Amino acid sequence: MLKLRSLALLLAAASQSVSAAIGPGANLVISNKNIAPMASLAREPPTAFAVLAGGTFPGPLIKGTKNGEFSINVIDQLTDGSMDLATSIHWHGLFQKHTNYVDGPAFVTQCPIVPKESFLYDFKALNQAGTYWYHSHFKNQYCDGLRGAFVVYDPADPQSHLYDFDNEDTVITLADWYHYLSTNAPPVPAFTSGLINGKGRWEEGPSNVALSVVNVQRNKRYRFRLVSISCDPSFIFSVDGHQLTIIEVEGTNVKPLVVDSLEIFVGQRYSAVLNANQPVGNYWIRSLPNAAGHNFTNLANLAVLHYAGAPNANPTTDPTTNIPVSKLPLVETNLHPLTPTPVPGGHTPGGADININLDVVINDARTAFLVNGVSFEPPTVPVLLQILSGAKNASDLLPAGSIYGLDAGKSVELTIPGGAIGGPHPVHLHGHAFAVVRSAGNSSYNFDNPVFRDVVSIGNTGDDVTIRFSTDNPGPWFFHCHIDWHLNAGFAVVFAEGVPQVPQQDITSAAWKNLCPIYNNYINKTGHT
Repeated sequence: MLKLRSLALLLAAASQSVSAAIGPGANLVISNKNIAPMASLAREPPTAFAVLAGGTFPGPLIKGTKNGEFSINVIDQLTDGSMDLATSIHWHGLFQKHTNYVDGPAFVTQCPIVPKESFLYDFKALNQAGTYWYHSHFKNQYCDGLRGAFVVYDPADPQSHLYDFDNEDTVITLADWYHYLSTNAPPVPAFTSGLINGKGRWEEGPSNVALSVVNVQRNKRYRFRLVSISCDPSFIFSVDGHQLTIIEVEGTNVKPLVVDSLEIFVGQRYSAVLNANQPVGNYWIRSLPNAAGHNFTNLANLAVLHYAGAPNANPTTDPTTNIPVSKLPLVETNLHPLTPTPVPGGHTPGGADININLDVVINDARTAFLVNGVSFEPPTVPVLLQILSGAKNASDLLPAGSIYGLDAGKSVELTIPGGAIGGPHPVHLHGHAFAVVRSAGNSSYNFDNPVFRDVVSIGNTGDDVTIRFSTDNPGPWFFHCHIDWHLNAGFAVVFAEGVPQVPQQDITSAAWKNLCPIYNNYINKTGHT
């Protein structure tokens, strides 16, 4: 049982989740810290640490501008041997055109960074603007806290007339939190609490924990950049008494779509404009996880929308009994690109140059996921290094059975049937945005104007979610379930795209070449992997 301490300690712990934005050039220190000895950021035992970027949860917002260069020097200062000590960072949603080597997934594009070492992630957001995020891509480390938002602003945003405010105060992260370390997780991990901007309560926890507050002025419009930095659950997001107008999905500008609630899966992002046109007051912001036993009891899974001029207090309505009924929930098939974007390949199912079905099941012992009969096991040599060391064909690459070769300049169709245990599973493709030509819960195909994104739910039994993309970005690109526990249980493959072109297009740095020798020397000396 966690020991209760003073309210002052609670508030001090909660305040540690607030951090200033950094970027586009910055040092990002990865360290261990006991950010909250109790309350919603607690661990068991109470002295257990988290893994943090910049010393906060979430990590600092990283921001820059379209086509700009980012230079993020990641410094590993991890010391807690009960947790993973090496690290690597993925910049989720950034395509890394010609810079596959800084994409971040350990043993796919790099060896991990070890303690007392650093690595400079230097890349450009070429033709990209929107809402992204970053997180550890080493084992289950991001579940221990290494995650944060990443925004690329467009000075010429074509939808800027739809909002008045878009700044670091309008970035809203949704997360889960665990009262044990990822290195000590049970076979089926279950989170304890949901957090909004790093704060929150859990249903059976203390009732004196401050909630996050989002401040607004009446009759102003706010571009909320919603980022799911979750490890597992999706969330139903809504704001009592207000509608939201979705204008961006994971870096793709979309035609404005009015909703009153939206389900956001792990890794997904939405820009949703809130018009603060209601009477001055305080309103509940809700983020309900899709997990049994989670609700709004004890003000769990809530934050406060606070109008200027209203009391500095929680809303007066009981959130457990006055639950709004959604009349305009988000339906993915209603999302369409603002600018017409051709779907690669022919406009019939199976009409791409390369058509792949990825059948996902769990093994009989329920300890591993298999994709087309194979569970992904990270190789000891990163896939990119294998290619740069002379491998010419995907069939030469390890891990065997988990590498799919894709020739450059082709259209690709992936079909991923739903229904695997632990779903619905959100799948993420590195290096690309894809067209969702068939969505979960829908049996028809849209080859004319589907949404383009980089994370999609594959739904439930009977769904055949289908996506399309073009092989215009040579390199090994990870494709995996973004429920982190499932990824590390084997739910992943690597697409080796344009292998012959990789050595000419991905010119690695000297520091990158040193990562594997340093890592191998570290594990030989310490035994830590």
